[in-house]
Amino acid sequence: MTQNHLLREHAPISDKGWELLDKEAREHLTVALGARKLVDFVGPLGWEHSATNLGRVEPILAPPESGITANRRRTLSLVEVRSEFSVDRSELLANDAGAADVDLQSLDDAAVRMASAENTAVLHGWPQASMPGVTDSSTNPKIPRVEDFNDYPKRVAKAVAMLLRNGIGGPFGMAMGPGHYTAVMEFTERGGYLLADHLRNILGGPLIWAPGVSGAIVVSLRGGDFLFESGQDLSVGYSHHDADSVHLYLEQSFSFRVATPEAAVWLTGSNEDSAQ
Repeated sequence: MTQNHLLREHAPISDKGWELLDKEAREHLTVALGARKLVDFVGPLGWEHSATNLGRVEPILAPPESGITANRRRTLSLVEVRSEFSVDRSELLANDAGAADVDLQSLDDAAVRMASAENTAVLHGWPQASMPGVTDSSTNPKIPRVEDFNDYPKRVAKAVAMLLRNGIGGPFGMAMGPGHYTAVMEFTERGGYLLADHLRNILGGPLIWAPGVSGAIVVSLRGGDFLFESGQDLSVGYSHHDADSVHLYLEQSFSFRVATPEAAVWLTGSNEDSAQ
């Protein structure tokens, strides 16, 4: 949805050009926004939405009158995130003329950067934004991963069993960074059984490709445990233009909070606390 603060009406881009940009961004973001596939999504609530209600209060000391008590409602501020890119004006003109091979690599790169930033914030936390993530909030012990992928199902099964012992129901999903995901998808266990199929059977849910994720993270998909609140959902906005290029950006605002820290288990690297 076009919003005035995005200044799209000031860009030298036709309606057909905006349709192309929105479609390209949507296609790449849908694939790369892995964390959203594993958490509860609320919104979008609009650009004006600034904070998430935490449902808690804190006392205000020394009220202005004696005999008065006062509390301040606690909130979690949304963060605004932007990823900039540029498109050659000649490519936009080619699209208007019917070209099917318009170069939008800069937009594609911006989409992956944005998705990676969101995945990292949600799944590993963003301390500078006061946003704890899934792994740094988890109360479960980390499960180290060994290099022999034949042993991998045992570790995923151990993670699922740990969640079940905590009273956390399934189905379960697992987010993985690109290198980790590729290795799992390519691996064939002894007997010719695909590792990916074996893991899906253990989890009862999906294997998610998520740029920015370190190692692998098993989470419950029962709902109510991990809460993503969207103010403005991802949109393409206009910055400025010159004779050769139009300078644009992807932008969103969101908050994230963990309601149930025991509803996730992190499978780390074999010799360290994280694996790329």
